[in-house]
Amino acid sequence: MDSRIEKDTLGEIRVPADRLWGAQTQRSLENFRIGTERMPLEVIRAFAILKKSAALANRRLGRLDPEKAEAIIRAAEEIMEGRWDNEFPLVVWQTGSGTQSNMNVNEVIARRANELLGAKGLDLRVHPNDDVNRSQSSNDTFPTAMHIAAVAMTEDRVLPALERLKQTLAGKMEAFRDIIKTGRTHLQDATPLTLGQEISGWHGMLEKSGAMIAQSVQHLKELAIGGTAVGTGINAHPDFGKLAAEEISRMTGRTFVSAPNKFHALTSHDEIVYAHGALKALAADLMKIANDVRWLASGPRSGIGEIRIPANEPGSSIMPGKVNPTQSEAVTMVAVQVMGNDAAIGFAASQGNFELNVFKPVILHNFIQSARLLADAMDSFNVNCVAGIEANRETIRRNLQRSLMLVTALNPHIGYENAAKIAKLAHSRDLTLKEAALETGLLTEEEFDRWVRPEEMIHPQA
Repeated sequence: MDSRIEKDTLGEIRVPADRLWGAQTQRSLENFRIGTERMPLEVIRAFAILKKSAALANRRLGRLDPEKAEAIIRAAEEIMEGRWDNEFPLVVWQTGSGTQSNMNVNEVIARRANELLGAKGLDLRVHPNDDVNRSQSSNDTFPTAMHIAAVAMTEDRVLPALERLKQTLAGKMEAFRDIIKTGRTHLQDATPLTLGQEISGWHGMLEKSGAMIAQSVQHLKELAIGGTAVGTGINAHPDFGKLAAEEISRMTGRTFVSAPNKFHALTSHDEIVYAHGALKALAADLMKIANDVRWLASGPRSGIGEIRIPANEPGSSIMPGKVNPTQSEAVTMVAVQVMGNDAAIGFAASQGNFELNVFKPVILHNFIQSARLLADAMDSFNVNCVAGIEANRETIRRNLQRSLMLVTALNPHIGYENAAKIAKLAHSRDLTLKEAALETGLLTEEEFDRWVRPEEMIHPQA
């Protein structure tokens, strides 16, 4: 493989000739052969937004040559467009400040900017540290990129997918609003409700989770930019952080601000812990919904079987005709992964030492993975399962008629203890509730028919 010699403060190192990255990226590649998890492209895009914004801010402040700034801006835009994705090979498991990924972006932008300047015949050299990283440190740029990426993933991926699933559930609520079924608590029979009411609980979970996620994201819109190395802003103009945040806001269409306390912004990641906690709450809700779906669809002959779900693929390599709730299983596995990610993020965020937390890459990696998995899982579950849910009306009717908990309607008329006698008699002798009620002599057939009416048990009574 052809190579070229690049230099940094440690000396010379060979870099593949066809690559835009430089010495520090190459050193990281060689020194951190750990795992396969590459730095997410979402953070690379966020870095490109940041570097373009920094160049614009430095140009406005008169701290960067206008031609250099323009070349940096154009190179950053090319990264944002996905043109140079293969130039960012570094793994998550690197320095805890993300310095090498910051330098990876700086080096690619610098080399590409020099190509652009050369094409214009300008005798200028863009330096990755002095120009692309001007007024910045990895210690404030990486957490800034973390927040930009986390906000984008949450608002552009998670919340829209949640809304699509929520709308599908709203349609099922309406379609099934008149189907009365037995309720279940503790996995035991309970009083009736409609299938629409049951699904409204799922819909309400997503509505609440969506609101909590949207609220939590607002805290991520404070950025560390302007704090440089330890939060003091050394080597940056006093207005640099504010101007860079304004440019980021203009570019993304979101309102970002430079954090009022940069010392906090560099060493603490409580905003991401909080926001990921809201994602974990969503994962918990999705776990519950997916489990309800597969319980209700269990069978088809030896389970509950009150709903039918789409048959997407054969369920067994040995049992012909078997269909499994595979979409529910995928959702529940995603939920487990998100809960694990939340634990990792919490532990990592607790490890700030003095002026810097040095667990930034793993925090971001887990957040991005959670957001991506949740969005993808909700869309898959929505399209391949929830949209195709059908009510098995005959099974629902049969289960409702056999439910002993319809006896609850008798409490106001004959009392809890007498109603319990009827339920126990019916269960012990496999009688219907009516048969047991009449045998006890506690009420007449006419009274039973007037008082035990499932359609009157699905709402409060005046």
